Amino acid sequence: MASVTFDHATRVYPGSETPAVDALNLEVADGEFLVLVGPSGCGKSTSLRMLAGLEDVNSGRILIGDRDVTDVQPKDRDIAMVFQNYALYPHMSVADNMGFALKIAGTPKAEIRQRVEEAAKILDLSQYLDRKPKALSGGQRQRVAMGRAIVRSPQVFLMDEPLSNLDAKLRVQTRTQIASLQRRLGVTTVYVTHDQTEALTMGDRIAVLKDGLLQQVGTPREMYDTPKNIFVAGFIGSPAMNLGQFKVADGKANLAETHIPLTREVLDSLTAEDNNEITLGFRPESLDTTTEGDVGAFPVTVDLVEELGSDAFVYGQLANKEAAQAITSGAGESQMIVRVDPRRPPLKGDTVWVKIREGEQHHFSPATGLRLPS
Repeated sequence: MASVTFDHATRVYPGSETPAVDALNLEVADGEFLVLVGPSGCGKSTSLRMLAGLEDVNSGRILIGDRDVTDVQPKDRDIAMVFQNYALYPHMSVADNMGFALKIAGTPKAEIRQRVEEAAKILDLSQYLDRKPKALSGGQRQRVAMGRAIVRSPQVFLMDEPLSNLDAKLRVQTRTQIASLQRRLGVTTVYVTHDQTEALTMGDRIAVLKDGLLQQVGTPREMYDTPKNIFVAGFIGSPAMNLGQFKVADGKANLAETHIPLTREVLDSLTAEDNNEITLGFRPESLDTTTEGDVGAFPVTVDLVEELGSDAFVYGQLANKEAAQAITSGAGESQMIVRVDPRRPPLKGDTVWVKIREGEQHHFSPATGLRLPS
């Protein structure tokens, strides 16, 4: 096994002046499961392809272990890649698909069979080894693609959105299998996805990218509890964090009839560029329903109630229409998301009073977008 290092790795596509990946500095520890996540076009797949050798590195370098592989051919990097579209040979059996790379490498037939059977046992594919891919379900095909990577015993697994072609239930089941399999094998893994729920549930650490730039790296809990900037705060979490632009006066964040006290440390962190404003973030589960007149409470008009059995989420907007425009969330502009008691959810058109639970609000500079100490 081996670690992976991106050292100021940059990729600029021909005809473009803006880097697809801009000076990426990232270290993946030996045996770690690292997830690259971000919106479409953020550079996550390009980063993976640079590591695989499928994209040139215009500047900087990439190391696997202590070995600089920046200019090494893909076949000589000792990596195995699992693709989004499975990429199985339709005329070959499952066993032949899984062992094909070993056959090309000249591995003896007996060893190929042994390694294929071992991988098939791990992936619960033993009974399907003689079938063709067309006789398998989507989840089984994805496991065959995983098996093809496992039999090679590489130093690094690379996975490029391997679950995006599966239905929702199978995706949940397969992501659990992949995560537990990686921990059992202990192979360094770099996994690319646009689904932040996958990232939070699978990765030892998460690296968030935006416009080719690395925004933050950390454990799922660190990313959720202490997002480094407004982008990460709004991207990580489902439902997404609510974000609001508040005026600062008299030691409080003020928006219409809402007045939220701020600590001295937060107030001292604001600069002239912030223009007496602050961006507050608060997750749907960090809001408590309360009564009118409670300090820091604000009214939300209910547009929709999403009932999920064990949870219920209110989608609405501030009752003050002018102030509502200052709030955004994963539901869109002017929209706010509140988790409520699923046994007593409000009705559409109701007004509920909510307040941010003490110590669970996030403070950001409107000028820089960066997190403020609190």
